[in-house]
Amino acid sequence: MKIESFFLMSIWLVTSTVFAQKFENLAQTPPMGWNSWNSFQCENVNETVIKEMADAMVENGLKDVGYEYIVIDDCWQIGRDKEGYIIVDKEKFPSGIKSLADYVHSKGLKFGIYSDAGTKTCAGRPGSKGFDTQDAEMYAKWGVDYLKYDWCFTEGQDAKVSYKKMRDALYKAGRPIVFSICEWGENKPWEWAQDVGHLWRTTLDIDMKGRFDGNIWDNHIGWADIVDMQVGLEKYAGPGHWNDPDMLAVGNNDMPQNEARAHFSMWCMLAAPLMAGNDLRVMSVNDQEILTNAELIAVNQDILGKQGFKIEDFGNFEIWQKPLENGDIAICLFNRDITNKKYKVNWSNIKIKDFSGEYQVKDLWKNKIIGSSNQEFTIEIPSRDVVVFRLIKA
Repeated sequence: MKIESFFLMSIWLVTSTVFAQKFENLAQTPPMGWNSWNSFQCENVNETVIKEMADAMVENGLKDVGYEYIVIDDCWQIGRDKEGYIIVDKEKFPSGIKSLADYVHSKGLKFGIYSDAGTKTCAGRPGSKGFDTQDAEMYAKWGVDYLKYDWCFTEGQDAKVSYKKMRDALYKAGRPIVFSICEWGENKPWEWAQDVGHLWRTTLDIDMKGRFDGNIWDNHIGWADIVDMQVGLEKYAGPGHWNDPDMLAVGNNDMPQNEARAHFSMWCMLAAPLMAGNDLRVMSVNDQEILTNAELIAVNQDILGKQGFKIEDFGNFEIWQKPLENGDIAICLFNRDITNKKYKVNWSNIKIKDFSGEYQVKDLWKNKIIGSSNQEFTIEIPSRDVVVFRLIKA
């Protein structure tokens, strides 16, 4: 009897261990892609929109610089069948999710989907609580590559338990899926989610219209304020586990070019996931140039996987650093003021970590070598704008 009990316990332990993990070797650099919510929300998302976004991602050069995920956010689901499997809203997605995923894959891209850990999604559609296994099975069957998992209607739930349940269900289903934890930083996921998901939100939602600072309705935060909330979180980020300050707002609501450039630059410095949220079919030339800046994207996607950190703070003027491969260093001069700022650059006087020897200095927005680290110069940073340098080890 003791031998039988020991045998059964051993099977239980092995089974629990096998499924109690996330997929490794995914998201080794911050995920890049597009999400439907900011531009289309619930009312206007549909199969045609998703296909056209995939087309635009390829045609407008975003795929060429690394964007790969097309993610449907909320409102693709409408109910459940008698066995608990999710039912697709056929008015919005008449061909079904499998067909849509196949279309996205045919473009050389990857396909993402959305659900919620609670009883309902944030828009009131069916959530995954109690149906983790059925939903994960469907995601695998459909060919899903990325899951954004929200935190609405979760009263009384434990975040760690809820997200681990879906993690384990995804692993058991057998298809490698990037798991994006979206519980808004309420339970400090950076402290526990490294073994649960591949990225986790650190704050409430970014203001989708691109507000610089301030807060609307207590849950739509200006992007510069979100930057402040990333200070001190750099030690938790790395390959396969990223802090996520939310989607990009570039291209939304005629965001000023200087602020869009600064916003994109800071997300690159923070090693943040780069998930565009604008309408890719009609974006301006300026927005396209910002979103496809290969030099900044190289900083974001650097294989060291180091999140940038603030090294100087002069009130409305800050200097940020991000370590890069081969001993290179990215430096961002961020002018938060509403007036232009002149700054005398003397590299040896800036508190740069691990700065030694000589570097070539490259301006990443001008894509131009401007000198060496032995040279001093004065630069003017426009209001609410940045200048980003790559110090290239000589």
